[in-house]
Amino acid sequence: MPITVSKLADVDPRAEIGPDVEIGPFCIVGPGVTIGEGTRLFGHVTLMGQVELGRHNRLYPGAVIGAEPQDISYRGSDTRVVIGDNNLIREGVTINRATEKEDGVTLIGSDNYFMANAHVAHDCKVGNRIVLANGALLGGHVHVDDHASLSGNVCVHHFASIGSYSFVSGLSRVLHDVPPYMLADGMPTRPRCINVVALKRNDFSAEAIKCLAEAHRLIYRAKVGLDHAREILRGNEQLVPQVNHLLSFVQTQQEGRHGRARERRRAA
Repeated sequence: MPITVSKLADVDPRAEIGPDVEIGPFCIVGPGVTIGEGTRLFGHVTLMGQVELGRHNRLYPGAVIGAEPQDISYRGSDTRVVIGDNNLIREGVTINRATEKEDGVTLIGSDNYFMANAHVAHDCKVGNRIVLANGALLGGHVHVDDHASLSGNVCVHHFASIGSYSFVSGLSRVLHDVPPYMLADGMPTRPRCINVVALKRNDFSAEAIKCLAEAHRLIYRAKVGLDHAREILRGNEQLVPQVNHLLSFVQTQQEGRHGRARERRRAA
């Protein structure tokens, strides 16, 4: 299918543009950019540096993808942004390319919804089916697992991890890892309860939800400790796979620094 490029767009001839791509007015597409089939740039979108966009993405005005990382130690390494398929990237979203401190890639999965003015910093790894609401900010090296949702103006500290199927409420300050399946809130955030709405929407069984609720109670309310919690849950036959995943996440978190498992990776 044909490629449609506005006469008012600035597209470098070295860019690789797939079929059925539309590039609107005042877009800037640099020489190191690859755009997959069916992707739409609705105008005033900037793609710079090494950027790989998958298929059927939608990018709205003011989005800037692939700018240099906002890291004072960056020295111009040839790093990248890689984005999957079917992502909706709204007005003013910024996604920075990586530094050389890890694998050199800021990675975004598929089927995500990044609302206006969300920011994904260098070296982040964002999974699939994730929502970043308006003004949500991810610091450098943050990992966000599948099906997580961050509400408006959430700020996530660099090297923090957000677990799968978790929810962070608006205006929260995430200094510590957010465990999977939890609803976190506060400044700083704490796991308040399990994320029942997401679990039901994603067809978790009633038994799994019940077991996760009991695990949350033991870990965060009774505060019996991970080993004792595991023994209680095993005795009650509640060590379902989701609970094992939660316990493993919390164990790894506790082995990290400052409540962040990946903080151990930071250079001194």
